[in-house]
Amino acid sequence: MSGRFPFKDEKNTATITCCHVIRDHQAILYASHDEDDGMWQFLCGKTHETSEAMIVSLDAIFTLDGSVADIAELPLGYEAERKDRNSKWVTRKK
Repeated sequence: MSGRFPFKDEKNTATITCCHVIRDHQAILYASHDEDDGMWQFLCGKTHETSEAMIVSLDAIFTLDGSVADIAELPLGYEAERKDRNSKWVTRKK
């Protein structure tokens, strides 16, 4: 599921994700738009070790899971969670 790139950031913006999302194709269940540096994080919702972190482009995340378009307007300092791939995102200030 992808379409027109919905983010205001550039497609090549670096994001933090986990190996579970990239290698194991697990659903993105947690996202944040960090206030301090503007960085995006897209994670599977589990607790992670630093060694499981990966840096990929925002476009790679959008291509992998187009449903992140629903949170493309997530303000700095906010996070979003959902129960599974088909659930609606719930957003809140961090």
